[in-house]
Amino acid sequence: MAIPDYETIMRPLLEACADDKNHRVRDLAETLAEIFKLTPAERAELLPSGIVKFVSRVGWAKTYLKQAGLVEQPARAMVRITARGKEALQSPVRIDNSYLSHFAEFRAFKDRSRLAQQPRNAPSADSIEEVITPQEALQQAFDELRDSLVSEMLETLLHASPAFFERAVVDLLRAMGYGGSVDDAGILLGGPGDGGVDGAIKEDTLGLDTVYVQAKKWAVDRTVGDREIRDFIGALQLQRARKGVFFTTSDFTKSARESATRSESRVVLINGTKLAELMVDYKVGVSVTSTLELKRLDSDYFEE
Repeated sequence: MAIPDYETIMRPLLEACADDKNHRVRDLAETLAEIFKLTPAERAELLPSGIVKFVSRVGWAKTYLKQAGLVEQPARAMVRITARGKEALQSPVRIDNSYLSHFAEFRAFKDRSRLAQQPRNAPSADSIEEVITPQEALQQAFDELRDSLVSEMLETLLHASPAFFERAVVDLLRAMGYGGSVDDAGILLGGPGDGGVDGAIKEDTLGLDTVYVQAKKWAVDRTVGDREIRDFIGALQLQRARKGVFFTTSDFTKSARESATRSESRVVLINGTKLAELMVDYKVGVSVTSTLELKRLDSDYFEE
């Protein structure tokens, strides 16, 4: 049979996870290839980017099911069915994007980039899809890919070790231009006696000023509060530092943000979503798989 689309893969993927065990995505792809009786040629068929087409579609089915809360990712590259996923299997209806749209989390995921770009008095989301231009469709596809990558990046950071997380935020600051080409631009300070900061980075190539870093790899439901920010501000004062960046994989309470605003030192707060977005934008922990060029007619060329 032909390679199934990712929506057709959704229910069989859920059924393959119905045993309540953790499953590797790679193993699921093999299992599903058997279920769909794909030929060796179909299993090996590549997209223009060089990615195996069927594996890519399995990945997208997993991503959409996860965004709707039907599966979860207990560890890197692992999938496990949720209670909501089990309930979905009890219904005979087709599990596809239309079905997933019943869940608020999935609607928010799908609408995030579209709502950000939608002008005032614009048509409804349904009518937009009917009148959308090819260029807008391409932009929406790009934004959806980026949102998915940001989500995956944050999920991966949550499963990394605290030491790796601290290195990653210093690597990000270096990628953003802090420290320039100085070999010791980024310095890890984490551990006993670190003075309440996890790292430091020179603000410029001459090292005229230093930015201190605090990194908290916390679960998304554990927010950074006022006490942690005040402790960080106190540590900056001990270092006689004027600038600090506090990174977390979760988020900050309102009082924490207010404390950062009131500080005499310049303190920037970066939550998990913003951190993942910055890592994607500055190519830290990601690689480019393909590049598309958009061209337009050069009317000046045809002037006589």
